[in-house]
Amino acid sequence: MNIAITNGLLLMPPAFRGGLNAWSMTNGTPGSPTWGSADNGALVPADQDFGTCLEVMKQQTTTSIRFMGETPLIPGVYLRVSARIKAVAGALCSARIAGWAGNGSRAHVDGLVEVGPTVPMTAYGDVIEVSAIVGVGSRQGVNMAWGTAPVYGHFGLDLVGANGGAFRIESIRIEDVTAAFIPSLIDWVDVRDFGARGDNATNDRAAFVAADQAAKGGWVLVPEGTFFISGDLGINSPIRFKGTIRTPADTRVSFLQSFDFPTYADAFGDETLGMKKALQALFGYTDHVSLDLCGRRVDLTEPLVVDALAPSLTGFSNRRVICNGSILAAAGPKWDTGRWTSTATYNPAQPLRLSAVANVAAIEVGSRISGPGVGREVYVNGKDVAAKTLTLSQPLYGGAGTRSYSFERYRYLFDFSGVEQLSRLNFVDLDLNCEGIASGIMLPPKGEMIALRDCYVTKPRDRGITSIGRGCQDMLIDRCQFLSNEIDLPAQQRNTIAINVNANDVKIRDNRFVRFAHFMVADGGGHIISGNHWFQGDGSGEGLRYAGLVLTQPNVQTTINGNYIDNASIEWTNEHSAEPNFTGSEFSFGGLTITGNTCLCSNTAAWFTWLTVKPYGTGHFIHGLTVTSNVFKALYGEVDRIERVDTSIADLNYNNMRNLQFEGNTFNGILNYVSNPLMVQHNQISAATAWTLPVIEGLPFKGWAKSVQSVIAETAITDAAGARVDAAPWTQVEVGTSRRQIRLNWPTAARGRVCVYARMDRPQ
Repeated sequence: MNIAITNGLLLMPPAFRGGLNAWSMTNGTPGSPTWGSADNGALVPADQDFGTCLEVMKQQTTTSIRFMGETPLIPGVYLRVSARIKAVAGALCSARIAGWAGNGSRAHVDGLVEVGPTVPMTAYGDVIEVSAIVGVGSRQGVNMAWGTAPVYGHFGLDLVGANGGAFRIESIRIEDVTAAFIPSLIDWVDVRDFGARGDNATNDRAAFVAADQAAKGGWVLVPEGTFFISGDLGINSPIRFKGTIRTPADTRVSFLQSFDFPTYADAFGDETLGMKKALQALFGYTDHVSLDLCGRRVDLTEPLVVDALAPSLTGFSNRRVICNGSILAAAGPKWDTGRWTSTATYNPAQPLRLSAVANVAAIEVGSRISGPGVGREVYVNGKDVAAKTLTLSQPLYGGAGTRSYSFERYRYLFDFSGVEQLSRLNFVDLDLNCEGIASGIMLPPKGEMIALRDCYVTKPRDRGITSIGRGCQDMLIDRCQFLSNEIDLPAQQRNTIAINVNANDVKIRDNRFVRFAHFMVADGGGHIISGNHWFQGDGSGEGLRYAGLVLTQPNVQTTINGNYIDNASIEWTNEHSAEPNFTGSEFSFGGLTITGNTCLCSNTAAWFTWLTVKPYGTGHFIHGLTVTSNVFKALYGEVDRIERVDTSIADLNYNNMRNLQFEGNTFNGILNYVSNPLMVQHNQISAATAWTLPVIEGLPFKGWAKSVQSVIAETAITDAAGARVDAAPWTQVEVGTSRRQIRLNWPTAARGRVCVYARMDRPQ
């Protein structure tokens, strides 16, 4: 680069032989005295070393020679000012290049270094050369780094020291030496060339902006040093870092052409801080759609609390993607779980509120609540310190009262709890390595269409994905693996949960969940759970097995199909109800379809079942359940049946059962074949007018024998004498103390074998 060529600028001052009126005796500004009228300076026409030159008789301690022309200073351009001098008589002195810095208002810019190195003259007739380099940037080899305030300078020479000597000076030269600093064919600019100091104190934002504008499609280089940036900064050019930048917490830095994690990690010199600033930019600038980790692993020393790094972010609905890398929790105190105990009052009339909460200020939003009357996965959704209230993610089933509750605040790799609403956020091709140190992702209180695709959530300390409100609406989890931190523990000792949801229409598809306490606790309805493999067994002989999937809304409108359900069950409850007793003004258990699944257990207790209904209040029943085309198989020990009712709190109302379909399932190692309708064979050996069938064990949930769909004679029906009986029987249902027997009534005493199709429900 040479601006004399590229910009057509004339840098070289006129030779002395052209006249001395262009040369000032002081600072070079207009009106200053010139050497043309000086009585101690004259032209020498034919010096043997210099040709025509200026001879000066030194009469002042500092004798100045300044070109009165305004030499332009351009960011990125470096000028070399030089002259050759020799002493011819009298006292010897020293020489140096010097200048005067002027701004756009033609005023002097104070506080700058305006002289170059001083060179002594030691003998008469010896030619010495003095030179200095001037430019905007403070770079190695630059003698006068003037920054961006000066726009021109008056340059020349100073003779300093003893007076009385005579000196001859060759014409002064000013040359563009930018090429010495920046090779002519490179495609980058250095922020130092535009005034950046890199001293960790001066605000270098303007220099970065200027460098970005000058790059014109090339790269911006940030050299070694720490560059302080105050005020939001957007760099439109590609950028690379050898040094680092430092910003206030609220300063947003956007690298629009280099928006990826490695660039931010290099920029801030720290992986956690770099990830924070990258997320800050991701949610603050609409041109950023995806944050690419570029296959890098990010070692986090603390949670990424999004509202802390982007305090102004209250709602965001533009699609954003975090992808292609690994996040790993590095051990440290910032991952420690927060724990509190407090008394509070609950009123079912305000189902999502705890009132009169002691030490409410200390309890963090996002804390999980446990205590009497609290269902699984209930979280603090918000708080009002002045009113001493907490907002809950789900109602409590325990009824009105003042109780003591415990609160645990887990720490997450990604924590969105403080962002009021966030939608269309995607995590793609990520390894979330929680390492038993951190949990995975805490969703915002509100939002929809948050998605995980092709991700691995490995060893979460407490939770994989946590919803503290309705930020899980329409959530998509596809082709991911969730690997528990408690794989080696017996099932009954596990506490970690992979996912919980509170809102509707969640799709969980083609995932693998390994040995959690539960793989999902799901409120809401409209869920599709398809093609997954969840298994929760252990190496214990006749081990306990627990629910993989917990559904906490009674009328779920949910489909569970094509899954591999391995040593785990589906538990269906209404534990997230402020009034758990059936009132008649609500739907009871219904709307669940379980079809085409492979269900396996091994080495388990005989009472294990794959489907458990657990009412948390009285009066409930099932009115809409389909269990068809599934395979149930028990290995290394039989189990009694595939389904049951957990009556530890309340039983179902079997009189109101309706619309249950249990058909087309395959049973291996199951003692009781369960179906509805259920085919029951009865062989009456002795003639009788009333045939009472044994207690029927194979109706779902050991329901009452409420109706008979058909009675088919499989042999001739005869009387005691062997004569054929052509009359049909009439039926009695709900016979016996268990109400699980059927009686066939004949007009005459008869015997024979019949096939009875019994149901435990009625269609209405």
